[in-house]
Amino acid sequence: MKLNQIADNPGARKNRMRIGRGIGSGKGKTGGRGGKGQTARSGVRIKGFEGGQMPLHRRLPKRGFRNTSFAVKLNEIGLDKLQAAIDAGKLDIKATVDAEAMVKAGLMRRAKGGVKLLGGTEFKAKANFAVFGASKSALEAIEKAGGSVKITKPVVEEDAEPRGKNKRMALEAAKPAKPKKAE
Repeated sequence: MKLNQIADNPGARKNRMRIGRGIGSGKGKTGGRGGKGQTARSGVRIKGFEGGQMPLHRRLPKRGFRNTSFAVKLNEIGLDKLQAAIDAGKLDIKATVDAEAMVKAGLMRRAKGGVKLLGGTEFKAKANFAVFGASKSALEAIEKAGGSVKITKPVVEEDAEPRGKNKRMALEAAKPAKPKKAE
């Protein structure tokens, strides 16, 4: 085979449809935009506009909070992948298995915020893990095999007293009721 003989599969490369090039093309005249009006013009097409009626996205209340920017990004690894890596000799179970060891074994590209172990399968190797978190089934399977899991997730301590809005509400609730004036 030579470079000039290489060809793509038939039908893999298709020319784009040129719109507005006559009625014979099948995409002429209105060019797939339907009839006249605002949606036929360029530049204006109001998404979510309901003819002046309050649109649905404004009728519904705002709810919830997404912690995306502060969320801890974790690698989730199943015990089946760990078992396969141990069987292949990529992971050394004599030493503590942590995120760096898993990266070195090729189980993940980078450590990110940590590793969470997921169970659901059998685990036979007696290994000690130091990970950010683990599911209940993963903990049970590892401990059943004779291994141990050290959770490195920092424990968040509850504040001794409430803060912010909750503090104000607690202070108001703790205020003694005002005695009524006798007339």
